Amino acid sequence: MAPSLALMLPRLLLPFLFLALFPLISIGRPISTPADEALADLLLSDGITPGSTSDSQTLLLPFLRRLTISQIFDADQCEQTYGFLPCTTTVVGNMFLIVVYGFLMYKAATYLSSGSELLLKIMGPGIVGGLFLPILGALPDAMLILVSGISGSKETAQNQVSIGMGLLAGSTVMLLTTLWGSCIIVGKSDLSDNSTSIDPQDTQIFSLFGSGVSTDVETSYAARIMVISIIPFVIVQLPQVFNFPSGQRLAVLLSLIVAVALLVSYCVYQVFQPWIQRRRLAYVKHKHVISGILKHAQMQALGRLVDNEGTPNVDVLKRLFRSLDMDSDRSLSRAELRALIIGLQVDEIDLDMDDTVDKIMDEFDTSRNSTIEEHEFIAGISNWLTEAKRDVGNASSYSKNFMDDFHTKARGEHDRLIYQNDEVVERIDNPGQVVSNAILLLLLGTVLAAIFADPLVDAVDNFSLATSIPSFFISFIAMPLATNASEAVSSIIFASRKKQRTSSLTFSEIYGGVTMNNTLCLAVFLALVYLRHLTWDFSAEVLIILIVCVVMGLFTSFRTTFPLWTCFLAFLFYPLSLILVYVLDFVFGWS
Repeated sequence: MAPSLALMLPRLLLPFLFLALFPLISIGRPISTPADEALADLLLSDGITPGSTSDSQTLLLPFLRRLTISQIFDADQCEQTYGFLPCTTTVVGNMFLIVVYGFLMYKAATYLSSGSELLLKIMGPGIVGGLFLPILGALPDAMLILVSGISGSKETAQNQVSIGMGLLAGSTVMLLTTLWGSCIIVGKSDLSDNSTSIDPQDTQIFSLFGSGVSTDVETSYAARIMVISIIPFVIVQLPQVFNFPSGQRLAVLLSLIVAVALLVSYCVYQVFQPWIQRRRLAYVKHKHVISGILKHAQMQALGRLVDNEGTPNVDVLKRLFRSLDMDSDRSLSRAELRALIIGLQVDEIDLDMDDTVDKIMDEFDTSRNSTIEEHEFIAGISNWLTEAKRDVGNASSYSKNFMDDFHTKARGEHDRLIYQNDEVVERIDNPGQVVSNAILLLLLGTVLAAIFADPLVDAVDNFSLATSIPSFFISFIAMPLATNASEAVSSIIFASRKKQRTSSLTFSEIYGGVTMNNTLCLAVFLALVYLRHLTWDFSAEVLIILIVCVVMGLFTSFRTTFPLWTCFLAFLFYPLSLILVYVLDFVFGWS
């Protein structure tokens, strides 16, 4: 049962309590500054009381001190976000602020994730899982990218927008390198002779080739979608590639349109996927019945159902028909079909018996007389055999194990879809309470992200000025830790169950997160560049995104088993990405 609202409130309001106390605990003791020495030169003794000041001078002192400090330190002053959140110009101070604001953004991401999952439990995938869940998951990143270039002058926005690009690139690279590799390590199990993982056996502690992770084929589809999502990056770089700077603004607009179109398409696909799954599940159940009937027929018939050329053996099919025709009326009734299906013992797949009989009757009874005659039975079974041969493959179509191969494959498809369908709906004891908790979490997460995105960007910018380190590298390393830490921990814990199903879901979430970065977050960034007339000068940054997405995407699109050694390949991309940006920008002068 979901926790009550009263029990959740103290924990949820903790960040706001910290926000209220933060400006107070930042007040330090008064210290002597160079401004005091400069101020002493402005104050002259009246000769009556040396070393002291008159009452009028004492009243004037605070004003003169503020004036002098403003004149001397104007270049070093920082601007408080919202007029009250603390800021600093020191390295250590900004590092502290990055940690504090980063933690609050981490809490925002955690609240959004928890709220989305609660809604998903009670409402199922559909709109929530397909539309809200991906968008809410990418909301903290999108918010940080938005505030990096929305305020201040055009020059300020041009300088700070590199923070948004650093977050965009850093988040993508972190998901596909460090997180992907970590999930391989914690999720690995022994690999069998056919290179599939043995759940959850893990006896080979550090075998680079003998242990690894296996995923289902749907996970590779998610990786292919991720590769497709890089198209906007390619479009926006075309003027740079062909040395056509006057077309850069048009390229940004076209890339923005494509990114939004891909985002909408991806969300629509996610929304309608549960319906597709249910349709596929119904089809596979029917296919499982077909395989069971054919296997039963193979065992009962006095001969093989297909000859050496692969064509149906009519004589054998006639003998099979007569064995099923219990009343010898040369036709099969609904009752006889029902008895056949019950005899197959396929009730463990939760069949609707009447619906199954209706489907077979509709498929075989071409004369529509509510019975299946001999010629209709032979034609129907022949069609099933043709379908089975096509599904299993020509190599084994006429072997003795033909029916076993088809039955095993149909059973495997059914089991896989059953696992997916089990996650669609979960019974909730108190749905009203769950909805209230979910809405509260979503509101708190959204408010926290909206409030602390701007001060975090300012802290990163000030830290960059204080250390002379380009803001891109700071945001590349630090900010993804704040926005993706919650999902990263969940992914690692989920992968540690060492089962193919959990590993498949984990890697699908990783690829889905990158897809949202390449669509939603990039669309926000491109909109900033276009609407504020900023200069597109991110060739090196885009290049590393393309390299990592294409290499990892293609690598994971065409295989489902990943030995342990593949994690080191993924880990290597992270430092190489940073080195490549540094070399291209500061050695070859791309930026």
